[in-house]
Amino acid sequence: MGFQSDSSKGPSSALIASPEDWLVAGGEMGKLIRSMDWSKTPLGPIESWPQSLRTTVSLCLASNFPISLACGPQHVQIYNDGYWPICGGKHPRSMGQDFTECWAAAWPALGEAFERALAGETSYLENQRMFLNRNGYLEETCFTFSFSPIRDESGGVGGLFHPVTETTSRMLNERRTRCLRDLAALAGRARTMEEGCTLAAQTLAGYELDLPLVLFYLFDALGIEARLTASTGLQPGHPASPAVVNLLTLQGDAWSLPELARSTQPRHFNDLEKRLGQLQAGPYPESLKEALALPIILPGKEQPAAILIAGVSTRLPLNDTYRAFYDLLAAGVTAALANGRSCEEEGKCDSASTATRAAPYAEEALHAFRLRKEWAKEREQANKELEAFSYSISHDLRAPLRAIDGFSRALLDEYRDKLDQQGSRYLDRVRTAAQRMAALIDDLLHLSRISRAALRKEPVSLSELARAVADTLRERDPSRTVSIEIAGGLQAHGDARLITIVLESLLGNAWKYTSKCSNAQIAVGQETQDDETAFFVRDNGAGFDMAYADKLFAPFQRLHQDSDFEGTGIGLATVQRVISRHGGRIWAEAQVGKGATFRFTLGKNR
Repeated sequence: MGFQSDSSKGPSSALIASPEDWLVAGGEMGKLIRSMDWSKTPLGPIESWPQSLRTTVSLCLASNFPISLACGPQHVQIYNDGYWPICGGKHPRSMGQDFTECWAAAWPALGEAFERALAGETSYLENQRMFLNRNGYLEETCFTFSFSPIRDESGGVGGLFHPVTETTSRMLNERRTRCLRDLAALAGRARTMEEGCTLAAQTLAGYELDLPLVLFYLFDALGIEARLTASTGLQPGHPASPAVVNLLTLQGDAWSLPELARSTQPRHFNDLEKRLGQLQAGPYPESLKEALALPIILPGKEQPAAILIAGVSTRLPLNDTYRAFYDLLAAGVTAALANGRSCEEEGKCDSASTATRAAPYAEEALHAFRLRKEWAKEREQANKELEAFSYSISHDLRAPLRAIDGFSRALLDEYRDKLDQQGSRYLDRVRTAAQRMAALIDDLLHLSRISRAALRKEPVSLSELARAVADTLRERDPSRTVSIEIAGGLQAHGDARLITIVLESLLGNAWKYTSKCSNAQIAVGQETQDDETAFFVRDNGAGFDMAYADKLFAPFQRLHQDSDFEGTGIGLATVQRVISRHGGRIWAEAQVGKGATFRFTLGKNR
């Protein structure tokens, strides 16, 4: 069974079914559906779709709720703007793809409900855990969803209606809160610091989905050695978990423990495969790629008494919420070790006094967790006040610059005939300096706002944003002829305001560094390599030496010192910060004199 094309009914039917008659609005996905050649799919030309399919697609696109359709015998997938973020890096390939192929990785969780719905029975699953390969790796997710049969003209099941709510964040928060609560409950039981590590490891072993690897290293009083006191995920003596590390000779150290022993700041290891090779720990077969080293600093001390090394799940993104969990985890471990040290110093540990001493520490992690929302509100208010202050200051700084620029222009316009060549040149330099200072103020304000501004993630047409930026560049410099090719259908999910800043900087640089080209060319598009989709901005301009590629995104770094290429050295730093806030990354390739290509991703979509 399935939706059958109306093409067999003659040309009049096709005319009645014209997309202009029914496929209207629908946001970005509506535009994408209208732009696709559906004759290459099992559904056939869009003009010949039957009324039941047209009606279902219209209802889907009109809804703000995330909805996907699996249409026809080949389960062709069609979805709306709300569902787009769920697709992640699979979009836009996922539009028109076989639903069973698109979500093959999740089929152990989806398959039975899907088949029941094809047989005519609606299926509903709540907070279903599954693994999606939507961003180049298997990702742990949770969804509440249903599959409902859609009846076609024959009365059979022509497809499935699939509304979805992603509950990943809520389910992860509940799981991590349980972990912190369990950890807090044991704080009063530790009679030594070693026992505190052991009890913590036993508790955390039950939460390997978030903590696939946990190592507790205690430092001796003289700072000579670090000893592995407890662990989960790896046995002592493994290259990644040496039993004893000499902090003086550095021998056998896999985690730079001598440096960690002197540091009070957490350290993020994002190169585990390079550092340790294949490292399998926890419930998944993938090799660990990231870990955090968290210093445990006891009350009244300035240096760490221990280091907690915690692996990062290979199937979860290390986002702000995940990092906050690690911070609170360190607080809970600190409570347990602080109680253990107290008992060691007193030489006794009756249960009543233990509970009394441990209570403040035991509640610390959970209390901090409850206060996060209050801190967020206070931070938001502070950001608003800082934004108002920045606006006021920037206005005060711009006003005299505008006056300098305006009066200089007036002098050049009215007295150019009376000025000698040197006088005109001096006034031109004054104007240029004022304009550069104004640009520097704008760039600094952009850079300072990026970290404070709240992200408003939504479906974004990157093609349209790029075309608007290109039009502005042409208007500013109409004397130049530059070929700018912008691929159609570039779809992103993020903050349109901030993504515009990225495009303004990257396209602005491409425009600037092709100014000496006789045949200046700029291209904006999308590439997929190793299951990762990246946008790119490419030019055939001045390029740069790849020896300096790692410095490109640092503030006040210039691609060129050539005075013909003016700039503040802040634009790419701002771009990097915007992309980082979206959870993505940016990198560049170039050859001197042959142009440059900047590629970027916008990270996960939640």
